[in-house]
Amino acid sequence: MAGILAGKVVAITGAGRGVGREIALLCAREGASVVVNDLGTSGEGEGVDLSPAQETVNDIRAAGGKAVANGASVADPKGAASIIEDAVQNFGRIDAVVNNAGILRDRIWHKMSHEDWNAVIDVHLNGCFNVSKAATPYFKDQGSGSFIHFTSTSGLIGNFGQANYSAAKLGIVGLSQSIALDMARAGVRSNCIAPFAWSRMTASIPATTPAEIERVERMKSMSADKIAPLVVFLASDAAAEVTNQIFSVRKNEIALFSKPRPIRSMQKNEGWTPQSIADELLPAFRPSFADPAERSGDVFGYDPI
Repeated sequence: MAGILAGKVVAITGAGRGVGREIALLCAREGASVVVNDLGTSGEGEGVDLSPAQETVNDIRAAGGKAVANGASVADPKGAASIIEDAVQNFGRIDAVVNNAGILRDRIWHKMSHEDWNAVIDVHLNGCFNVSKAATPYFKDQGSGSFIHFTSTSGLIGNFGQANYSAAKLGIVGLSQSIALDMARAGVRSNCIAPFAWSRMTASIPATTPAEIERVERMKSMSADKIAPLVVFLASDAAAEVTNQIFSVRKNEIALFSKPRPIRSMQKNEGWTPQSIADELLPAFRPSFADPAERSGDVFGYDPI
């Protein structure tokens, strides 16, 4: 198949449904051989169903593409390694990894259990680490490779009831940035995408007030297929100079996020006391504090993906 990914091999986690499925389909249409990983759990990570991954594979093959299914859990290091092994054994190499798999266990902070915390961290953050770690030796040996990790504005900005998810998603940004720096000499790239799209995960958004209903209706217009073109670009050689970045896709809009940097500072020759901070530094810094909308995580739209 001709296309921007002709001859490439891409492994995509959580590719049985939603955003991951659309990425897999477009990668295949653009010429890549695809490993479709999906454990097939519920939105909270319960149960196992391998049929979504196989259905995506069947659709790719029916369209003339190449794909294999993998039902391993990314939270298990051996399972994660099997995703990369399937790519190499079936297609001879691995060129790009898309860390998309995820679950949600939304709870207000003071009601969040250790189990809910660990389950979300294991899939999102540890899963990214496990799959990326397994692919790295191949990327290093061949002197090329692209990691595309899915973060969220829930991590970049914050969100109600998602302390576990937000921590994992911001942790993924830190992981990606460090991978980009560590692997630059080997020609390996690492980038993040914060997606806005309607899927079974966003379908859990509460909609009881007029404002919430309006927000959900707006989200429904943001289809999952809108995320895939940026992923395919970042997996391709056309993105050879793009690394260590944070992108977002919202319908037909692609945004580049800034990174945390000092925005204001004050120096006091005699040093600071708690009272001088209150009297001098706080009034000077207050105008730079986030406004209420940004503190609530809604500055760029609700995004629990």
